[in-house]
Amino acid sequence: MTQTIAARRTLVDGTFTDATLTVADGRIAAIGPYDESAGLTLPDSSYLLPGMVDTHVHVNEPGRTDWEGFASATRAAALGGVTTIVDMPLNSIPPTTTPEALALKQAAARDQAVVDVGFWGGAVPDSLGSLERLWEAGVFGFKCFLAPSGVDEFPALDPAQLRTALQEIASFDGLLIVHAEDAAVLDAAPHPPSRAYADFLLSRPDEAETTAIRRLLDGARETGCRVHVLHLSSARALDLLADARAEGLPVTVETCPHYLCLAADAIPDGDAAFKCCPPIRDDANRDALWAALVDGVIDLVVSDHSPATTAMKCAGDGDLQQAWGGISGLQVGFTAVADEARRRGVGLDLVARWMARASADLVGLTTKGRIAVGCDADLTVLDTATPVTVDVARLAHRNPISAYDGRTFAGSVTHTFVRGVAADREPTGRLLERTR
Repeated sequence: MTQTIAARRTLVDGTFTDATLTVADGRIAAIGPYDESAGLTLPDSSYLLPGMVDTHVHVNEPGRTDWEGFASATRAAALGGVTTIVDMPLNSIPPTTTPEALALKQAAARDQAVVDVGFWGGAVPDSLGSLERLWEAGVFGFKCFLAPSGVDEFPALDPAQLRTALQEIASFDGLLIVHAEDAAVLDAAPHPPSRAYADFLLSRPDEAETTAIRRLLDGARETGCRVHVLHLSSARALDLLADARAEGLPVTVETCPHYLCLAADAIPDGDAAFKCCPPIRDDANRDALWAALVDGVIDLVVSDHSPATTAMKCAGDGDLQQAWGGISGLQVGFTAVADEARRRGVGLDLVARWMARASADLVGLTTKGRIAVGCDADLTVLDTATPVTVDVARLAHRNPISAYDGRTFAGSVTHTFVRGVAADREPTGRLLERTR
């Protein structure tokens, strides 16, 4: 099947240009001049972009499908312009810490996925020494925590175990992705029962991130292991990371839409929809994260979609120490970042670089995250003349909770294609494995 898509603003090689894409057998077969007689001609207010690649999604199936599942998560992804997700190894039961558990996760996803799905493995104390088996089974890397994860079946690594994991993963040139908050710093911070967001912020201080990141960089320096810092929240770690880059350490960094689009001083007390770990910090911190993205200190932006049931988010009647920590942002993350970028005068070409190409490159998906001949025809259309107001009741996420509820964005996703096919409710997504 061959089809053509024409747009006045098509992102090719980092630049917007008039173009017509010819799609054949799920791939981009040709990029030619704009042809208004193409099978699909987009309005001039539209941008034709590569599909977003979200490498930080908690789907939770099997085991906690009431939190989220592959059917609802991948449908939400498609509606938000995301054509590929990589699933985190928790909070499913069992966690993805063995090849057998990976097979269960793949079986759960296989007949439900609307978009393409890959998988991370987990580095927990019990899986150390056997990580290469999981690597060979096709995971894209290994996630670990340096502080409690929130679920008992996925314990954190202590400093000695972190060093062991780094050495083991370096031995087969794998990738370790790290929730970088230090357990000792968190234990020492005040955490009284409180509805006040300011009190919650004090319980997750910047020092927890900087201490953990410093330890991780020391480990990368000693072992040569490739490492990736997950969901960077604190701008106080940016100098550490910039110095590590200048030194040549193999480190990459991500941040998330909620850290770029929300700020602590506007968060209402007792509203657990905004609770996440590490936390959303102040407006000056947010500005610094944006600057670090533009400067290349931070590589990519991903959702860290971490849903839970309404009962879990409302636990404690607004006591933010009791409520589950996690932002449900898979469906709206790209639109939110695109809107905030517009407000700041940052080009949509950079947004696509951070949310499509860089995230695809992190996991070696070289045929995704870009519009180029031979690449998968994974495409997203953002129409800047079609504003959208987020209505939590209309999101495809399984539970109607969102920190973005009621926010209006100047543009919206109008089309999403996975390998040239319009992504809708049909489960036509494929399961992905590491190929390098």
